[in-house]
Amino acid sequence: MAEAAAQTICVIIAAKNAADTIGIAIQSALNEVYVSEVVVVDDGSTDGTAAVAREADDGSGRLSVVSFAENRGPSAARNHAFSISSAPLIAILDADDFFFPGRFAPMMGEEGWDMIADNIAFIYEPTEFLHPERFEARARTMSLVEFVEGNISKRGVQRGETGFLKPVMSRAFLDAHGLRYREEMRLGEDYDFYVRALAKGARYKVIEHCGYGAIVRNDSLSSRHRTADLQKFYEADEAIMADPALPEEARAAVRGHRDHIRDKYELRAFLDVKREAGKMAAVRHVMARPRALPAIAGGIFRDKLDLIRARTAKTPLKPLGARYLLPGIPAAQK
Repeated sequence: MAEAAAQTICVIIAAKNAADTIGIAIQSALNEVYVSEVVVVDDGSTDGTAAVAREADDGSGRLSVVSFAENRGPSAARNHAFSISSAPLIAILDADDFFFPGRFAPMMGEEGWDMIADNIAFIYEPTEFLHPERFEARARTMSLVEFVEGNISKRGVQRGETGFLKPVMSRAFLDAHGLRYREEMRLGEDYDFYVRALAKGARYKVIEHCGYGAIVRNDSLSSRHRTADLQKFYEADEAIMADPALPEEARAAVRGHRDHIRDKYELRAFLDVKREAGKMAAVRHVMARPRALPAIAGGIFRDKLDLIRARTAKTPLKPLGARYLLPGIPAAQK
């Protein structure tokens, strides 16, 4: 992107019952010199999120708080924020996360991008972790294939999918291609949005410098997804694959991700039937969907194996500090 440093950023925060954390998120955004707008969409909260958000106003006139009467999901909230904001660049901030001071300067120093993301620190003890490790701001380009393949999680490996990245995005590029979040999606909406942008030719850069702090919570919304959300997730991949202009290498990568998510859906659907209607109904469910048998059998086996390992393993130590999504070279090393 030409002259990125001269452009300002709208930070979009979709919030649902985030009264305990929204103030810190907003303050971290308002502290950034590149930020000209912070739009908070209170998505049907019942805990006073909107009131707490307004209390975080710094008097600069940059903060807008909008409330939905009913919960509509993060995609609808973000799309609404798109429609009422005007800054040429857009950044997404989750309501329980925050920016480290000076987050945007290293990204704004780069050119030739439509989306640019930095490193993320996954933080386990927020009160004990104030400053991220300083990495060199080395930039590289991420392709559609690399992004998609980086979103296929592996058992026994700490989650670190590329879909966690929170890029700054060019509004002009998004508008030119009619890109907005799929409002029916409540799981994987970021992945789907970025893949569709990459499929339209978005230039995606990633730097190793860390400016985003993500608080690790066991009760996050993404950890409470429904079976129907998994179905919409893999159907979104199928919609992407239906584009005849999608290169075959990219189509194969998306197909692999679709199969990965669909296997999760098949196992969850089977367990739902078993829980709600009993074992015989679950057997009939499998007989009606023979293609799903390997995913169901394999999923049950792996779940039982994980349970055995958990029972026999030593109690793991509580993680300290943070871990980083991307590897990097400490800035002190030349």
